[in-house]
Amino acid sequence: MNNNFKLYALDKKLKVLIVFFTITLSIGFYTGINFVHLTTQGTPKGIGENYLGNEEDMEAEVMKFKKSKHEMLNILHTHFLSLSLIFFVLALLVYGSNCPEKLKWGLMTEPLLSVLMTFGGIYFLWTGVEWMVYVIIISGSLMTLSYTLSILLIWKSLLK
Repeated sequence: MNNNFKLYALDKKLKVLIVFFTITLSIGFYTGINFVHLTTQGTPKGIGENYLGNEEDMEAEVMKFKKSKHEMLNILHTHFLSLSLIFFVLALLVYGSNCPEKLKWGLMTEPLLSVLMTFGGIYFLWTGVEWMVYVIIISGSLMTLSYTLSILLIWKSLLK
């Protein structure tokens, strides 16, 4: 990549703005991850129950019902839109970072692929393809790892 945009060369005020933006964004992102863990326990069974319900389990501590079409469209719509914008902005910032080109390209593209896989997987799980819980776990984990690495790389490049 021929890249004339370098984070380390930005004006100090713009660097501070990017740091505050990424801190605020990270609070929101990791709060969301915490919510997912709280509602699913991060397990295949918990993820399945969160979208498909657990009405048949008379011993369940918390009764959950299958999400309605309205709820699913709302979840998918908001997450596809918001996460695609978040990862697009992060990709632009990663583009200006100092790192090997293959890592840069991976961090720019992988989160968007993970958004497709995670939320596409949630849709297919909801339609009855229960093995999609494993796609959701893997892609969600990769999305979180990519997010974390991108933020750390951006901060490192800003401090150079």
